[in-house]
Amino acid sequence: MKAIIVKKPGGAEQLQIIEHDKPNPKDGEILIKVKASAVNRTDIINREKSLGYLDNPILGVEVAGIVEEVGAGSEIEVGTRVMGLVNGGGYAEYVVMPADRAMVIPEQLTYEEGAAIPEVFLTAYQTLFWIGQLRANENVLIHAGGSGVGTAAIQLAKELGQANVITTAGSEEKLDFCRSLGADICINYKEQNFDEEILNITKNQGVDLILDFIGASYWNKNISSIKVDGRWVLIGILGGANIDNVNLMDLLSKRIQLTGTLLTPRSDSYKVALTNEFSTKTIDLFANNKLRPIVDQVFPFNQIQQAHEHMENNKNIGKIILKID
Repeated sequence: MKAIIVKKPGGAEQLQIIEHDKPNPKDGEILIKVKASAVNRTDIINREKSLGYLDNPILGVEVAGIVEEVGAGSEIEVGTRVMGLVNGGGYAEYVVMPADRAMVIPEQLTYEEGAAIPEVFLTAYQTLFWIGQLRANENVLIHAGGSGVGTAAIQLAKELGQANVITTAGSEEKLDFCRSLGADICINYKEQNFDEEILNITKNQGVDLILDFIGASYWNKNISSIKVDGRWVLIGILGGANIDNVNLMDLLSKRIQLTGTLLTPRSDSYKVALTNEFSTKTIDLFANNKLRPIVDQVFPFNQIQQAHEHMENNKNIGKIILKID
């Protein structure tokens, strides 16, 4: 089968299509003929630095496709259209997945749309509800509203959380799209100081929950933007990892709960539990178009380098999909 690996840590030019052995499903696994995969920040991190999140040399952590073979103990039938998280190997014509992590793709969704769901919606669900403990009528600040996780989080916060959603993005095009997904307040971080805007909006109280993809460069503004006893979930460091002159009293005085999280390195059992709860609560919403996967652009398999560069240039609104034909 054809698969994509990284020749050596570095830029997008290090991505290479090779011939690789087709995997065999073990007990409790299924073999999927991949129709679509998706590009994620974790793929870029692993390409650049080889952090070793995954043992699989083939990149890709989510897929959509058709079940071609089932291992012992797997209840899914051959021929079922499924989507879900894999332990690497998603950038390939075939991949194995734990059977209990597979979600059936609603019949009206394409494979490309199915591949746009698992990583970002599971991440958003985890951060909003499992970690962030979002409650109805609370104010939630979702940074990077035009990103894959951002577009998923806006929808989940409104549809499941009944929350007031404030989001930031760097262009009017992205902000308009965030509004179309249900965001209540949209702030252009390039033209406005989002912390000042939030204090005005909340009458100097601040927000209850922050979903932060940015990290270091937003540290002080996030401190200003969060209310006393607020929750702050750090899920990315696009704005850097190192902060100078941090005053921990800022956290203590507001009694802030700051939690860092990554989904990809989590255990199989954690991902199974998350997938099952998410699927139970949302699959009908996808079927009824109350939640929708957001596909920015679909790249053919042999344009994987361009797909990575597209994400690195922050051009996307929603998910970047890799079509495997």
